[in-house]
Amino acid sequence: MRILVTGGAGFIGSHLVEKLLSTGHDVSILDDFNDFYDPQIKQANIKAVAGEIAIHRVDLRDSAAVNMLFHREKFDAVAHLAARAGVRPSIRQPQLYYDTNVSGTLHLLEAARQTGIERFVFASSSSVYGSVKTVPFSEDFHLTQTISPYAATKIAGEFLCSTYSHLYRMRVVALRFFTVYGARQRPDLAIHQFTKRIHDGEPIDQFGDGTTRRDYTYIDDTIQGVMAALAYEGPLFDLFNLGESETIQLKDLIAGIEKAVGRKAKINQLPEQPGDMPVTCADISKARKLLGYNPTTPLSAGLPKFVDWFLNKPAA
Repeated sequence: MRILVTGGAGFIGSHLVEKLLSTGHDVSILDDFNDFYDPQIKQANIKAVAGEIAIHRVDLRDSAAVNMLFHREKFDAVAHLAARAGVRPSIRQPQLYYDTNVSGTLHLLEAARQTGIERFVFASSSSVYGSVKTVPFSEDFHLTQTISPYAATKIAGEFLCSTYSHLYRMRVVALRFFTVYGARQRPDLAIHQFTKRIHDGEPIDQFGDGTTRRDYTYIDDTIQGVMAALAYEGPLFDLFNLGESETIQLKDLIAGIEKAVGRKAKINQLPEQPGDMPVTCADISKARKLLGYNPTTPLSAGLPKFVDWFLNKPAA
């Protein structure tokens, strides 16, 4: 297929681009290379494939530019991974998050409708589960409250996707990612940030008492799920959790990084942050059954892999 990967120069997107290329697809990237983190990191992410693909510097907020690209390039499928990410920044800049994640997704869906796109995969987030108390999180849960603007934009994106699927018979799959990590992880995310600071002998900020729990998903497992979603032949609209279905407390994550790095952490304990979820845990039984999703890298194996990449990564 001729596939557009939005956010294709980012962490997850660059891995997906490489996987799609290795399986024979014609791949293009849409990315605005914004300064949420150093754009040079994104350039480094795609250095190995830059000569094989078209890279379109387009801001999702620009509907005319999105439309022009779709009409010119005639894609078969879209893997929409681009977004303003992060809970805490979304509290500081809710308008930016809404404009990019909601309006931007609408612009893509509208361009896809106009140009007859056959498949659309949307990267959602475990953050949509918000204040849900029951674990593990199931796709069947009736969600009534999110607790950050970022999460609100992601559930809005899901509803836009389901609406376009219903109205225009577009095949759309929404994937709820659960804290993805691995080589090229964004520098602002906990595993990357903690690893760097512990390695450099700098203190790390621990929000709360260390008992918050996360379901961390290794990048290879997430990519396996996205590839399956692009080939999915089930209902025209469907929704899946992509996690490891195991949780770890923050304090145990820090201990694991200490062990992999070979240094003790200096911990700066701070109050819990507004918008942070106390726990995430994916019920992946639906993805296992319908996508053939089979995560194979538990955190005990993935964390040393990440630290090895961090210690040996080329400079951006």
